[in-house]
Amino acid sequence: MTTRAGHNPRLAYENPDFLASDDARPLRILAEYLEPLRRFRREHVHETIVFFGSARLQPDGPLGRYYADARELARLVTAWSKSLPSRGHRYLVCSGGGGGIMEAANRGASDAHGRTIGLNIGLPHEQRPNAYVTRELLFEFHYFFMRKLWFAHLACALVVFPGGFGTLDELTEILTLQQTQKLDRRIVVLLYGSEYWKEIVNFDALVRHGMISPEDLRLFHYADDPATALASLQTALVVAPEEPAPAFASSRTPRSASPGGSTP
Repeated sequence: MTTRAGHNPRLAYENPDFLASDDARPLRILAEYLEPLRRFRREHVHETIVFFGSARLQPDGPLGRYYADARELARLVTAWSKSLPSRGHRYLVCSGGGGGIMEAANRGASDAHGRTIGLNIGLPHEQRPNAYVTRELLFEFHYFFMRKLWFAHLACALVVFPGGFGTLDELTEILTLQQTQKLDRRIVVLLYGSEYWKEIVNFDALVRHGMISPEDLRLFHYADDPATALASLQTALVVAPEEPAPAFASSRTPRSASPGGSTP
């Protein structure tokens, strides 16, 4: 079989049909690791405070006060972080990039004229990028697990507002990683809205039934207003020296004498 003169075969990485195929899925997964890695390095981002919460929560809805509180807390966090001595900008507010609590967080950071991150994911309903994410720091993901990796890898703290399955998934994954000592860098976890969270998750019952240890309750704290939440974050984070993001190469294991990076 011969090739017609003047006809050059297409390079595999320039073939959109191949890149969209099942065979190229590993390449697409790898791209959702390497492209954000490159951009975060370029933008000097290595410490974030992640806001989780429902995309369905609206400012004029039954739980609308949480939208206002998320916006105010993100504004306070951003103003504080901008005041810290740094080579860049520490503790950037990061959200899932969509509406509801995510929009409130990015909006509050924007109110303080700070950069803010959105890790958006394409869904059939309710998930479109909000208008308040810094353009250079807006990411689009197809794979949930790659998006969750980027939430965890750069996070110094989580502020978890009322949410549903997605919020619970993200919260419990971080708690599990900390409980099992799979993270080298401690992640501060604040559950915002104690009335909501104590109704939704009975942590005391988990202890009573022996499913978690009493000391596991120290993996998180509650906050009910922006000022208290900010003070908790400042107490936990301000003394920490600025450092690069943890490496992906190694993880903490019982046999590791000198732990490496985190493995979300």
